[in-house]
Amino acid sequence: MVRRWVCLATLGPIGVAALVYVVVVRGFIEGDADHGLAWPLLGALPLFVFGMWLLTVSASRIALLIALGSTAMLVGSAYETFLQRNIEIMTEPWFPFFNVLGLSADAAATSALLIVFATFPTGDVEHRWQRVAVAFLWTPLLVGPLTLLTTPHVVMSQYIGISGDAIANPYAVPWLEWAAPAVEVLVVQAWPAAALGLAVLGSRAIFGTPEVRARTRGMGLTVAAAMVAFVLWTFLPGSWVVEVLVYASLIALPVAAVHGIFRSGAFDIAPGDRGRMVARSSNLLITVMYAAGVAMPAILLSGRLRVVPAVLVTTIVAVLLLPVRTWMQRWIHRALFGDRERQLTMLGELGAQLEHAGEPRELLSRLAEAVRAGLDASWVRIRVASTNGALVAMPMVVAGDPAVAGEAEPAAAESCDLLHGDETLGRIELGPRHRGEYSDDERTLLRTVAGQAAASVANVLLTAQLAEQLDELTASRERLVAVQDDERRRLERDLHDGIQQDVVAQIAGLRLARNRLQRGELTAAELEELQDQARATLTDLREFARGIHPPVLSDNGLVAAVESSVARFPIPLTVEANERVRAERFPDEVETTAYYVVREALANTAKHANATHASVGLARSDGHLRIAISDDGCGIGQADPVGSAGLAGSAGSVGAASVTDRPGRAAVSHGGLANIRDRVAALRGTVRVSRNEPSGTVVLVDLPLDVGPAASAREEAPVG
Repeated sequence: MVRRWVCLATLGPIGVAALVYVVVVRGFIEGDADHGLAWPLLGALPLFVFGMWLLTVSASRIALLIALGSTAMLVGSAYETFLQRNIEIMTEPWFPFFNVLGLSADAAATSALLIVFATFPTGDVEHRWQRVAVAFLWTPLLVGPLTLLTTPHVVMSQYIGISGDAIANPYAVPWLEWAAPAVEVLVVQAWPAAALGLAVLGSRAIFGTPEVRARTRGMGLTVAAAMVAFVLWTFLPGSWVVEVLVYASLIALPVAAVHGIFRSGAFDIAPGDRGRMVARSSNLLITVMYAAGVAMPAILLSGRLRVVPAVLVTTIVAVLLLPVRTWMQRWIHRALFGDRERQLTMLGELGAQLEHAGEPRELLSRLAEAVRAGLDASWVRIRVASTNGALVAMPMVVAGDPAVAGEAEPAAAESCDLLHGDETLGRIELGPRHRGEYSDDERTLLRTVAGQAAASVANVLLTAQLAEQLDELTASRERLVAVQDDERRRLERDLHDGIQQDVVAQIAGLRLARNRLQRGELTAAELEELQDQARATLTDLREFARGIHPPVLSDNGLVAAVESSVARFPIPLTVEANERVRAERFPDEVETTAYYVVREALANTAKHANATHASVGLARSDGHLRIAISDDGCGIGQADPVGSAGLAGSAGSVGAASVTDRPGRAAVSHGGLANIRDRVAALRGTVRVSRNEPSGTVVLVDLPLDVGPAASAREEAPVG
């Protein structure tokens, strides 16, 4: 941390001073048309600005090298400018020492940038030979001392354009002059170091692991293009096309470094900061290039134009380049974070889209598509919650393709619950973004959208639930009417075929007895027979009335009525209730409903369960009567010969669907369970059917004791 700020405080002023000196001397003092400002402004300046910015955000070694290399480029350009303006100093005896400054600046720029390229993006390499090669890349820094000791003449930088062959070097050691050719090839020309640095970068970009290749590919291509441009510049120094290629390749170097920040975390930039850092660095480079582009024409033409024309040219160039600058900044921002304007527009239209959704799946589909497009998510899925607040396993709506190799259902990168008050309606789950990571602003936007959509989702779900309940209520009433009609016809049939025939027979017997009485032939035995027949008819009437409404239920209460049926039940049956429940009398409608529910459930058990034991439990809790009817039969989903199972059997082959997950709802629409459900729903109660461990079925009934007048006035339909 301290090192990077020390480097920034040292290299920054040196680079700025060198740049200001070059611009002032070449742009304002010299009168030549060709100022030679293209190299410092287009070649060195973008890299220097990028290097200084890196020192403010990163303490990595590779960031320090970029700052060092770009500063050395500006110092070398300043040295070249100073020497060309003060050629007379070349005759001074101290000039060979002074020349070491220019050579060392160029060498430092070469070594630092070669190491940056070779070790990009982390500053480290993977193999030992690569580490040795990287260490060798520092050898160009020896150019000053070695040439001063081995070469009898002054060695000038090739970029100055002045030969030092005629300038004697009095500091050369005669017995070291034999090494001058080797120093010229290995150090002065720096081609071996350049070739070695490119070899390290090329080996990593071509033969490295897939991860290393992916991280170094962008920089490798950029450096390769730059080397081609510099080679062409060496052999074609006067071509403006080649110069444009050279400057373009130099500008592309910081661009490749920015790309490395975003894709692979170059310069030790944390994943959560990459998008923000890339946006800042890109805006910084665009601003520098815009300023250089605006100032360049006026500077280059300052020797030919007066003040007013120069200002006019600068203004025109600034106006023309401003849309280009804005477009580039917008394009980079869009590439990093997506089209925010389009995203906000689409999310702003979400409210109107939700208003036109007519049913839950359509509404959730529109919500998922809007979120996916608005936040640039690869996919969005929405899960809904069941009545107990738990999310269902399968998502109701999926937008995009969340399929990932080896994963049936990939994990979400971000999620947000749909909350309406204290109720959880569902959850929005997002896949990874197409570009980068989700920012804090996008997470806040997701929560805002979820809050906006939750009310609409709640309204649509409530509307759908009410419509479903209305349909169910209509069907329930139709079933109750049908059951009542069937019961009335059964009563009519039983009366007609049973008791009515007995009464008719008794009337005929009485008529016959009257005739025999008139003739004096009637005996006491005949009257006793008629009396026995009347008693039998009375017994049948009592049994018939007991089937409609048992007297014991009215006289002694619910528990006594249930226990009275134990003797007539074909399998062992136990009734469990505490003394409070046995002594308490419940509302008539509650007792009647509970009694017939128990009878219906036990009838199902006797017919379909193949059970050896059944039990009925009654308890009172929190203003509710809770009834549990269980057996040890074949259980739900294990059909008996007639295709039914346990207590759920009279509904047909019920299976696992008999377990209800919504209060007051069973999983069937006809038969015994439907009758139970309809009776319980009339009192706003709930029914739940489930397996009874280890075997059998259990029906759980919950009846509120504070029934309303509508329920108490309903018409009861007895169970046949």
